Amino acid sequence: MLKNYLKITFAVLKRRKFFTFISLFGISFTLLILVVITAFIDHLISAGYPEINRDRSLYIEKMMQQDTTQQGMQSSPVSLYFIHNYVLKMKTPEMIGYATYPNTINAYNNQNKLKLMYKYTDENFWNITNFDFLEGKPYTKQNIQNNDFVIVINDDTRDKYFGKGVSVVGKTMEIDNVNYQIIGVVRGCPVTRICVASDVYLPYNTAKVDQTKQSLNGSYLVFLLAKDKKDFPVIKAEYQEIMKKVPLISNDKWFKPNKASSTADTYVGSFLSQFTHSDGDTKKQYLYMALIGFALLFMSLPAINLVNINISRIMERASEIGIRKAFGASSKVLTYQFITENIILTLIGGFIALILSVGVIYFINNSGMINYADLTINWKVFLVAILVSLIFGLLSGVYPAWRMSRLQVVKALKGGE
Repeated sequence: MLKNYLKITFAVLKRRKFFTFISLFGISFTLLILVVITAFIDHLISAGYPEINRDRSLYIEKMMQQDTTQQGMQSSPVSLYFIHNYVLKMKTPEMIGYATYPNTINAYNNQNKLKLMYKYTDENFWNITNFDFLEGKPYTKQNIQNNDFVIVINDDTRDKYFGKGVSVVGKTMEIDNVNYQIIGVVRGCPVTRICVASDVYLPYNTAKVDQTKQSLNGSYLVFLLAKDKKDFPVIKAEYQEIMKKVPLISNDKWFKPNKASSTADTYVGSFLSQFTHSDGDTKKQYLYMALIGFALLFMSLPAINLVNINISRIMERASEIGIRKAFGASSKVLTYQFITENIILTLIGGFIALILSVGVIYFINNSGMINYADLTINWKVFLVAILVSLIFGLLSGVYPAWRMSRLQVVKALKGGE
């Protein structure tokens, strides 16, 4: 019986090419957009080179001080003073590292100006991340204690400043009128991984600004590496205990804070905390619900498309239905036939979407739109999208199929009016 259903299905799809094309276009295009968007979101939030430890890391990226009496607020990344005097005293993390957010600076070579991203880090930054060193090594705690002016650059900076593939360890590079010795070259990473991406990495002690000033607000992001994700609640609790002991500090005579708050969050939670002004991890379920709702809403487009096309297509086949009923086809057989057609159509559309998705993602990765882009297809999401499409295809075909299968033979032969 199934073999007969398939034969009839392919015969109908070939005979009604316009309806087939419209249906396949709606299904494949919708799935294509969904897969590409999901690949980009997965690229943004999932662990990947060089942040392979993101899944077991917490981030301290904001310190907010408030003057509740004057309705004043000061919010920014944390200071080096706060890190050294409070955060580094934590016992529960396996390792603690820190780095500034990337800034831009100009470097000159033979009158050629290069606009580079740079960030200051400590030595543990290299142990928490997993950069691929193409040449040389990272700077160490000893380099920082010796006040060595050394830097690590990525391969793109090396190629633009010195020439493609040139060995540069031991050479000097002038940045902001200061000569630094290159100690290592790493394979670069996408700028979308903002916590670790940069063209040039410098030891924090080489910064020109006074970083010993007593202040809670500064320019640093802290990485708290846990032995296991199960340790997150303990680390969060210890950090909140530390926050209770932190004295309020302000260098602005007009701003007198009476409240300070800061949280240690997962990667996604750290961004949500920007909007909630609280522990962002407690709000992650709302983000996931919103994304699922958007995906379901987006997936309803092919379902609506299929419903409308199915009604038109089945009405056009009223005479065929009448003839088949006249020769003894039951309503159950006709309903199964139409449902099978919808499922086959959805699977073909999904296969086309998969091929197109591979092509689009390959183009994005190699187009240079995002340097070092490494988007991949999230197969779990793709399979779920196909499953949802099949469900929508099933639902969109059941009612029209059942309705037409219930037609009397005479009415069906007259066109189903």
